[in-house]
Amino acid sequence: MGGDAEAADPMVTQYVLEDTVPWYKKPNLRYLYIILLPTCIGVEITSGFDSSMMNGLQGVAYWDEFFGKPRGQDLGLMTAAYSLGCIISLPFIPFIVERIGRRRAIVFGSCIMLIGVALQTAAVNYAMFSVARGIIGFGIPMAIVSASSLIGELAYPKERPYLGSLFNASFFIGAIVAAGTTYGTFAMTNNWAWRIPSILQALPSFFQISFMYFLPESPRWLISKGREEEAYQILATYHAEGDRESEFVKTEFAQIKATLQIELENKKRSWKELVATPGMRKRLIIASFLGLFTQWSGNGMISTYLKRILEDVGITDNKTVNQINLANTCWGLVNATTLAFVVYKFRRRTMYLACTISLWCVYTGWTIAAARYTTTGDKQASYAVLALIFLYSPAYNLGYNALTYTFLVELFPFVVRSRGITVFQLFGRIAGFFNQYVNPIGIQNAGWKYYVSYVVWLAFEIGFVYFMFPETSGRTLEELAFIFEGNEVKKRQAKETEQELFHGHLAPPMQLQERSGDLKEKDPNDLQPVESRREGEARREAV
Repeated sequence: MGGDAEAADPMVTQYVLEDTVPWYKKPNLRYLYIILLPTCIGVEITSGFDSSMMNGLQGVAYWDEFFGKPRGQDLGLMTAAYSLGCIISLPFIPFIVERIGRRRAIVFGSCIMLIGVALQTAAVNYAMFSVARGIIGFGIPMAIVSASSLIGELAYPKERPYLGSLFNASFFIGAIVAAGTTYGTFAMTNNWAWRIPSILQALPSFFQISFMYFLPESPRWLISKGREEEAYQILATYHAEGDRESEFVKTEFAQIKATLQIELENKKRSWKELVATPGMRKRLIIASFLGLFTQWSGNGMISTYLKRILEDVGITDNKTVNQINLANTCWGLVNATTLAFVVYKFRRRTMYLACTISLWCVYTGWTIAAARYTTTGDKQASYAVLALIFLYSPAYNLGYNALTYTFLVELFPFVVRSRGITVFQLFGRIAGFFNQYVNPIGIQNAGWKYYVSYVVWLAFEIGFVYFMFPETSGRTLEELAFIFEGNEVKKRQAKETEQELFHGHLAPPMQLQERSGDLKEKDPNDLQPVESRREGEARREAV
């Protein structure tokens, strides 16, 4: 784990760094990561499917005819209904997530999305289709906020960044399925050409509901509710392969509990907590602008209005447009997944700066090429725009896709984590609504000149990241809980962690210096009590 390791509390981090057993050799941890795929990591498949489906449906003749050839404002409102539903639901999400827990909140959000998909598939007019999209949008943020938090709070610290990155990368799985489906149905001569892609949007929610029974709850949420024994058992089962006497688990549990006790002091669980201290206000500003950056960096142009962009550079054939859409989404999955396993070898700020600078360069070139085609009709400029569309994907995924949810989970302490991610979602959805409503109007009225606004905004993003983003790599969530609060709070955290270890119900671990050289690679099954191992095998057989 790169970054400022020297600034980290050595207790938990040192145990993690000295653990040489890979996750795939730990049966319980391996099981946990497999179950996270359909329940949490796959949540963003719905977002990717929706964006790519709306892109592809614009090239489906029967959809275009059925809804009266929506263009400009009409197309913008239909597409933006999804983001509008998200915005309406966001104020309620933190209270629901904190009240019923991460797991049940994902199920609740998935049930709402299933209702929306059913109405969307059965739509008989423009209004019904738009309202159905709003209902789908109402459910998705609840699942995203809960799933991104649960991934960070369940994962073993060593793999947490990679899982957080794969969470966003799953967007492209949904996008590929949607692009492939619309490519396969666009030539159908009836309304199933668009109803089939619509009904397939239900699959991610169905899997989340079906597999959630097999996923444990967040240990941090359980501790915050006084269910400490359940939390300890989950940490022991998945972070120590069932060994309740594990020194790492004892230390991790003590650090989580001590940190939560400090966080929960004088907390009223209200939105005021996000502006109560200078540190919280800085977190709020960063999350708000990060929400804007993830949507106002030009990605909405490609993911939703690719057909209109290609029309402006002379590519008008529906089959060709759908082929480009499918190829670009497949390319997005490849580079996003690759980057998920690469970017964490570098510092967070470095990757965000590389991302924003790359995006600015791509959009500047894109604007110049589009202007040249418009003014001269040069075919080479048209090909340049197409090439830059494909270059955009890795530039964006380098930071905004690969790091965002990992960074947010690291940025906010547990007590305000769901609210912090909700604020990020709020600003992202407002920006998305603005994009989806305004982009088709801007493309229609201003053409290539509209891209200049993105060039200017991306230049601002570079400056904001440089001056405002903190470095969060190389530390556990508890070690990051007071990153802006100063040394006094950090010293108190370390002291209360030590008191919990030595005076709580846990036996103190051996000192790190006494065990150096004693951390040889062990068979994980040898660490696991017989009863715990049997329970783990039973769960895996059930799945």
